[in-house]
Amino acid sequence: MSTEDRFPKNFLWGAATSSFQIEGATKAGGRGESIWDVFCREEGRVLNGDHGDIACGHYERWEDDLDLMASLGLKAYRFSIAWPRIFPDGTGTEPNQEGLAFYSRLIDGLLKRGIEPWVTLYHWDLPQALQEKGGWLNRDTMDAFVAYADCVSKAFGGRVKHWITHNEPWVIAHLGHVTGEHAPGEKKKWLNSFICSHHLLVSHGRAVPLIRQNSPGCQVGMTVNLCPAIPASESEADADATRHFDGFFNRWYLDPLFGRGYPADIVADYVEQGRLPDNTLAFVEAGDLEEAAVETDFLGINYYSGAIIRSNSIPEEENAPRIHHESPESERTAMGWPIQPELLEALLLRLHADYSPKALIITENGASYPTTPDEDGQIRDVERQAYFRSHIAACQSAIQKGSPLVGYFAWSLLDNFEWAFGYSQRFGLVFVDYETLERTPKDSAHLYSQIIANNGLVH
Repeated sequence: MSTEDRFPKNFLWGAATSSFQIEGATKAGGRGESIWDVFCREEGRVLNGDHGDIACGHYERWEDDLDLMASLGLKAYRFSIAWPRIFPDGTGTEPNQEGLAFYSRLIDGLLKRGIEPWVTLYHWDLPQALQEKGGWLNRDTMDAFVAYADCVSKAFGGRVKHWITHNEPWVIAHLGHVTGEHAPGEKKKWLNSFICSHHLLVSHGRAVPLIRQNSPGCQVGMTVNLCPAIPASESEADADATRHFDGFFNRWYLDPLFGRGYPADIVADYVEQGRLPDNTLAFVEAGDLEEAAVETDFLGINYYSGAIIRSNSIPEEENAPRIHHESPESERTAMGWPIQPELLEALLLRLHADYSPKALIITENGASYPTTPDEDGQIRDVERQAYFRSHIAACQSAIQKGSPLVGYFAWSLLDNFEWAFGYSQRFGLVFVDYETLERTPKDSAHLYSQIIANNGLVH
């Protein structure tokens, strides 16, 4: 293996999960109810009526899962803490000790096996008690989050040195308040989505200094899901539609995090569309944007696919001929997402050029395919292996061109509860039999293990 095939020394290789998707035990250990517990019980919200009550049973099987991670050679594990396990009602003067004890055991187990814990504080499972007071539309929820972050970082700050405040604010705001696909399930509430995203950004900024204080020498960042977009043609209409999509999906979150406030062109678009009444960002209070722009140590990126944008402002026959076409079904994952590693490379370079983050981390990247065990028990997930190879190669190319990418977390360690899709989508490196909860590493897990051992792609 040549040195050109290797990643930089100390490049971080890990895998990621989230609490609601794997833990189960939703009523165990003093855990309170989350918005996803409630959402799953509402008819028609989740495919097949699936829920997270059992999920992967990780709450009971965590030691076996840590041994599995160690066997694959993972250097880091990104997991989220369930806020309702720490504060069952979202707030309080005393945390739930059983909840803290569970994560304390998990962290100690990781360190014992030489695996770095990367803790995400909020991966969508808001305590239901806070939702009943307005959820992320209530500024008091920011205070509750900061208090929760303070408590957890005090408890684990001596052992955890990498912290992520929020995971994917776009999903929380848009899918939770515009499409209704995610909890709390509001539809067409554009203003609510803006308020939600704003409170997420500000609460992130407020939490960072406390985390640093409680966890000396740590690194803190936030994870955003980004979708790079390219116009379908060279027409002005497609270029403008792409500008708007990029602003709606990417810049609405990136610009405030990097001290630029909300993008003026997108604010103007929303006003014109009637989505921002009275031509105002009335939910932005004095000092909010300064707090949101707190300096961080890294930007986490969740990348799955990009987008080819075609304007709908003019009839198709009046638009310019397409240069870029949507990917055929054969080049899509089971989620229907196009496979576009070249856009991951472009994204990594764009972030470096436009925002100059101190460091970039791929905090999620992966693909869903329905591959199940063959007669011999082996799981030959050839498509997922190809996906990882192409996207890791894109990461390597971006690094060689100057991107400050320092780590990569595969999504996901385990097949798990995939939100509104229930258990119908399998993203895992490890196959989970949902009847027995038995774990079986797929061929992609063995490939990833080799990549980690070699610090680079295996040819």
